[in-house]
Amino acid sequence: MSPTRLAAAIGFAATLTALPLQAATLQVGISGDPASLSPARITGGVWEEDVLRDIFEGPIAIDADGQIIPGAAEIWEISDDGKTYTFHLRDGLEWSDGEPLTAADFVYAYRHQVDPETASNYAHRLYPVVNAQAINSGRKPLDSLGVESLDDGKTLRITLNAPTVYFLKTLVLPFAYPIPKHLVDEFGDDWSDPSHIAVNGAFKPVKWVSNTELETVRNDRFHDADNVSLDGVDYYPLEDKNAGIQRFRAGELDILRDYPAAQYPRLSENLPDATHLFPSLGTYYYVFNLREGSPVADKRVREALSLAIRRDVIAKQLLKGGVEPATSLVPPGTSDYEAQSQPGLDDDMDKRLAEARSLMQEAGYGPDKPLELTLRFNSGDEHRQIAVAVAAMWKPLGVDIELRNTEANVHYADLMEGDFQVARAAWISSYDDPQNFLQLLSAETNNYGGYQDEDYNDLISQSDAEQEPAKRAQLMQQAEALALADYPLTPIYTYSSRNLVNPAVDGWNDNALDMHASRWVQLPESRDERPE
Repeated sequence: MSPTRLAAAIGFAATLTALPLQAATLQVGISGDPASLSPARITGGVWEEDVLRDIFEGPIAIDADGQIIPGAAEIWEISDDGKTYTFHLRDGLEWSDGEPLTAADFVYAYRHQVDPETASNYAHRLYPVVNAQAINSGRKPLDSLGVESLDDGKTLRITLNAPTVYFLKTLVLPFAYPIPKHLVDEFGDDWSDPSHIAVNGAFKPVKWVSNTELETVRNDRFHDADNVSLDGVDYYPLEDKNAGIQRFRAGELDILRDYPAAQYPRLSENLPDATHLFPSLGTYYYVFNLREGSPVADKRVREALSLAIRRDVIAKQLLKGGVEPATSLVPPGTSDYEAQSQPGLDDDMDKRLAEARSLMQEAGYGPDKPLELTLRFNSGDEHRQIAVAVAAMWKPLGVDIELRNTEANVHYADLMEGDFQVARAAWISSYDDPQNFLQLLSAETNNYGGYQDEDYNDLISQSDAEQEPAKRAQLMQQAEALALADYPLTPIYTYSSRNLVNPAVDGWNDNALDMHASRWVQLPESRDERPE
């Protein structure tokens, strides 16, 4: 973008409030290609949630600030004992194909999520619900799940095993979205293909070219369609963030979801009104495969590798201060919680390196007897740069690293299969609660390294049921400290949300969860008038 055109863009943005707004199509660059458009088939990537948040809606939704608001349910009640959630659905809800949407569609979806035949990655999110875990393990039938459709489909009731204080917050996630049984019955797993799909969110998919573009149009049957400004949203998978920046500067994108942290100084100088950096609840980490036969099943090796990583170098030099070094799994800033540091990471670097060398020698490795490891990461310059830097930091310990990268959906599918030794991973919170991070070491699907510890699981179970905030936080802190001392993973940095947003876009509000539903976005009157 030339200085003249940039100045024109900024000037235009300054007068935006005086211009009328009308419908247009939003162009969004996302971090990867969705594995599916079915809520039961996604891998859990942030980019998948970005898409599904626009095309589906659960009992509750989020506003432009990332706060919980009524969704498909107009009102709800929670019983005094904290175990029963009753959602009263809006009148006249419809799928995008015109079929009525009732509480039965939610009951079907939740059974579908925990059905062992479905193998949903989100099944564990429903484990607080009566019989969910037993059903998912094949020990009880689907119809025993603690969800009911009442009042001729106008009311959804969910019954939990025990009070679970964070449960309501989770219902903004894809596992809580309804699924159209009538289409599954007709098309099977192909029901979510754009040629068949029916949705209940603000936008409906109409065309999907894998790894290229996903096109959606406004869903006129959405209950709040009259207040949706956009004609549609087009999503472009862009794992190459630098290419995404170029497309944004060329006017091909209105929003780029994530840019390389190292680019922040340059972007903030050249595109100050478009460059967003905001503290967010997210952790970038390396996970170790603890399964039998893995070379990092030895705790001494994992501890040594963690100690040798220079997180300040990665955050401040490599990524130019766009992130903060991390020593905990739960990011600082999480409400009502004091994050616990992994042992040894607060020591000076010389002491850490001496300890790391000693641990590797005890484990039988060193420069004369190297440990050969494969480090996996998903495509992207930033992930590659970090992997190269970490490999160099591990080299003096006698560790020879083979780097291997794949596309994001393939990468995370392999992690869930346990097909790795050391791998890059990240978790961006969809609700402000420490449990959202701590469940990574107790869940069955996102627990990539296969960490198992009965004491840890017991502490998490106790915290889930504890109603007193201070006691609950203490239990979770004990759990985090216990797990981090076993080095099943090692944190690298704490995220800041990084987005490029055309200054002419209205309705985009930075928030700690970095959640942005497109239904709130407005664009100028015509694309010709929008800054490029």
